[in-house]
Amino acid sequence: MSVDQATFRSVLGRFASGVTVMTVRDRDTDHGMTASAFCSLSLDPPLVLVCIDRTTRMHERLQSAEHFAVNLLAADQEMISRRFAEPPDDSRFEGVGFTRGTTGAPLLTDALAHLECELVKRYPGGDHTIIVGRVVGAAAAGDARPLLYYRGGYAELER
Repeated sequence: MSVDQATFRSVLGRFASGVTVMTVRDRDTDHGMTASAFCSLSLDPPLVLVCIDRTTRMHERLQSAEHFAVNLLAADQEMISRRFAEPPDDSRFEGVGFTRGTTGAPLLTDALAHLECELVKRYPGGDHTIIVGRVVGAAAAGDARPLLYYRGGYAELER
């Protein structure tokens, strides 16, 4: 048995997910991309995973990277998410505030939280690669609401 792609996409679209921007420093250049296929994997040791489409430039950068960061976006950062979801160019970081983490990866200003990770393992996963990272640094900032992705669009958490 198999499920067609349209049905699969429609069903998964009903699962709300947080929105992140994954960042990496490659030689002297910063790279980033929006990723919603992110989750925690283990508390001991602290591990997370991110699934990256194999056709993206970020996938290419992660083949040699030792570290990366995951920036959890706040509800008012939809434009940041859209910017990093567009086809990559060299100006993605222009005008975007960030600091450099201890691993060298960019940590976006005003994000809900940051995770700095050491790349532990890559696993094939269909048209994606599953990236496992050991968290080597983490910080949460404030109590803003998260940016969510639901049914093909952005949403906010109501409380």
